[in-house]
Amino acid sequence: MTDKPINLGRARKERARRAAKEKADENAVRFGRTKAQKEAEHAEAARAKARLDGHERDT
Repeated sequence: MTDKPINLGRARKERARRAAKEKADENAVRFGRTKAQKEAEHAEAARAKARLDGHERDT
């Protein structure tokens, strides 16, 4: 055992902070993309749309 008593409220808050940080890190990995990645995806989608529109038949 430790020779110093612990503050249970502080320990509870620290545990909650740690859990929130772990969840935030997990979400950053799952959903996080850089601005450059977002712009590249947007540009690729625009190119694909333009390519499809170029093959459209006139009626």
